[in-house]
Amino acid sequence: MTTDALPYEHWIDEALRVVIRRALAHMAEHGLPGTHHFYLTFRTDAEGVVLSPRLRAQHKEEMTVVIQHQFWDPVVDDEALSITLKFGGRKERLRMPFAALTAFADPSVNFGLQFRKPASDEPTADEASLPPPDAPAEADRGSGEVIALDTFRKK
Repeated sequence: MTTDALPYEHWIDEALRVVIRRALAHMAEHGLPGTHHFYLTFRTDAEGVVLSPRLRAQHKEEMTVVIQHQFWDPVVDDEALSITLKFGGRKERLRMPFAALTAFADPSVNFGLQFRKPASDEPTADEASLPPPDAPAEADRGSGEVIALDTFRKK
C-alpha cells in the first residue's frame, strides 16, 4: 500500500486549464463579445513557448499579454494558443502552451485563475511552491483558485 497523496491540486489545475482553452477557442471562433478581454501570464522559459528573440530578451522568465482589440489569427489546439499581437508597433506571432500559463483573467466579468507552477512540473506531496514574481500578495493562495484582479493591475 502506498502512502503517497493523490495529486488533487494537479488534477484541478488541469481541469481549470481546460476552461481557459475553451474560452480561448470561443474567442478564436467567434471573437470577443462585448467588453470581454483576456490577460494571460505565462512562463516564457517553458517548453513549447514560441517568442521572437526580441521578446524573449525582454521577458526572460514570465510575460503577461492582453487579448482585446488588436489580435490576429488566433489558433487554439489541445496544447496551446498561437496568436499574433502587436508589441512596440510590430506584429509578432506567439505560441503559449496551456501548460506554461501561470494566470488567466477576464476583467470584464471579474474572473481570474492563478496557478502555482506550470503544468509540466510534476506535483509532489511536500513541495513548497512559490507564487509568480509579480504577485507576492498571492503567496499563500492555493493552486487554481479564483483570484482578485488587482493582481494584474500596476500600482
